[in-house]
Amino acid sequence: MSGAIWIRILKILAVHVAFVLFWWGAVVVTGIPEYILPTPWQALATLSEPNFNWWRHTWATTQEIFGGYILATIVGVAVAVFFTWSRALDDTLMPLVVTLNMIPKVAMAPLFIVWLRFGIQTNIVITFTICFFPILLNTARGLREVEPELLDLVRSLRGNRWQILTKIQLPGAMPYLISGMKVATVLAVAGAIVGEFIQSDRGLGWFMKVTQEALNTDAMVMALIIVTLIGAVLYGLVLLLEHFFIVQDARVK
Repeated sequence: MSGAIWIRILKILAVHVAFVLFWWGAVVVTGIPEYILPTPWQALATLSEPNFNWWRHTWATTQEIFGGYILATIVGVAVAVFFTWSRALDDTLMPLVVTLNMIPKVAMAPLFIVWLRFGIQTNIVITFTICFFPILLNTARGLREVEPELLDLVRSLRGNRWQILTKIQLPGAMPYLISGMKVATVLAVAGAIVGEFIQSDRGLGWFMKVTQEALNTDAMVMALIIVTLIGAVLYGLVLLLEHFFIVQDARVK
């Protein structure tokens, strides 16, 4: 990685460290009780509590976030390609997809439990339904934004539909796809936690609900930090994709 990227990473880390120090200082100076808002160190201390089984809950939530997100990316891109290939299909089904996306996913969660039963797979589906639409919408727009003259040129050279897609449309749509994937990272975390709030026997969302009943704010805040870190890792992976597929490609050109 170049020096500019390392400088950017250091700036990001410095800002986050400053936020943690501000959080700690605000709690200490104002004297906020621990049961309302603990310091970062008090929250971290709960990691040593064996009864909380942090690894089990973290792994369950990670599966739900990444599983639903990856599924939404694959299906979203595939559906966008089919819509781009068929104007009739796009005109007919896209309005239905938009309408279905208006349904509150929280309201759908009890139905998912009935249809898919109790477990991680239900939360993966909830995460998928929340992430799917922005990826589909952005990818479909990117696939359509290709210059018509370029498409005509490839067709005149007898390029088939698959060649046009892989050599022209998908590379041109990458900035749009990455934008949709960035938005979906935030939605993936929200989807998994919402699913765990409604139905689950494990996961960080379920853990927060249980510790809330015991007013264990330290553990709740630590769970929230871990969820945030999982989302940050997912977002970082998307940034890596952006770097290799867009930034590097621009440098080559």
